[in-house]
Amino acid sequence: MLVREGETSYIRAIYIDPTRIGKDSFMGTTLAQLAELVDGKVFGDPDRVITGANIIRDAVAGEITLMDKPDQTALLMEDCQASAVLVREESEKLNIDGIVVANVHEAFGKIIRFFQPWEQTASAGIHRSAIVSLAAVVDPTATIGAGAVICDGVAIGKNAVIHSGVHIQAGCRIGEEVVIFPGAVLYDRTEVGDRCIIHANAVLGAFGFGYDSSSGKHILSAQLGNVVLESDVEIGAGAMVDRGTYGSTLIGEGTKIDNTVQIGHNCRLGKHNLICSQVGIAGSSTTGDYVVMAGQVGVRDHVHIGTGAMIGAKAGIGSDIPNGQQTLGVPGGPAKVILGEHMAIKKLPEMRKTIKSLVKRIEQLEKEAAAITEPVIRKAS
Repeated sequence: MLVREGETSYIRAIYIDPTRIGKDSFMGTTLAQLAELVDGKVFGDPDRVITGANIIRDAVAGEITLMDKPDQTALLMEDCQASAVLVREESEKLNIDGIVVANVHEAFGKIIRFFQPWEQTASAGIHRSAIVSLAAVVDPTATIGAGAVICDGVAIGKNAVIHSGVHIQAGCRIGEEVVIFPGAVLYDRTEVGDRCIIHANAVLGAFGFGYDSSSGKHILSAQLGNVVLESDVEIGAGAMVDRGTYGSTLIGEGTKIDNTVQIGHNCRLGKHNLICSQVGIAGSSTTGDYVVMAGQVGVRDHVHIGTGAMIGAKAGIGSDIPNGQQTLGVPGGPAKVILGEHMAIKKLPEMRKTIKSLVKRIEQLEKEAAAITEPVIRKAS
């Protein structure tokens, strides 16, 4: 409650129990209504009242859960308190009401969003505390959040959402329906394609880690390039993509980059790559399409990873990877070879015992042979 007394204004605090927000005021909906929402078919009681959605592990009475694997039946029936379930097909083993849907995850997502009345929804416009250059072009349908900074020459497309505290430097191009979360920084001339998502505190276009050391000092190399994200790219929280030296560092269409990933200068990643947490790719390396790198993979500079290649966690890549190869280890090698080596290593203690036993046996046989041959030699002499 806002109270005014003369020239003074202040907020009178009102305590609200956070565990009750959205529960006392929301009476729930019926299973039939949820089925209509997700285009599904009810089995059991269509009038069953549902007040929320949760996973099997955490669901309580009144909530709906999902089962995406047949082997979850026992877990659902024995340990789960949910009142209803989303499934791909009805089963006589399920002693519970539910909804049959074509895609349980898509349907469950819709239901969760339905039960989240406090989800933040941005409205188009520029917040009064944002700083937007008069030389920037912002589409009327775009949203610019509190404290965002939009510099000269920036262009922001239709339905883009720029959250609070984002800093977009001069000459950047932001496509349609892009979402940039709080604290992200886009250095000058960064280009972001349609429907990209850039998570909190990501940095695009920072200087590449390149130096000329011939004079005895580390002199920063040219930083004249930029970063280009093609459409439908996702950049994780705290991830960093360095600008090119002269040209562009390119992230291909549909590629998804996880949190805390480092992409070096001049890299060119193909389409629909999956780059998982804490991967580091050094400068001027390239990938084909549909490449997967698991967590903490390290790739040296000027390496090419072929289309469809999969690289296991913590692998160290020092040379090119052929198309479709599965790679493991440090240094990285073909998965079958590396797995064979690991299996052999596990057997080393047993093999050591066997070798020691064989050495003793050989020594014994040599003694026995010497004992037999020595009298023969004496007799011959």
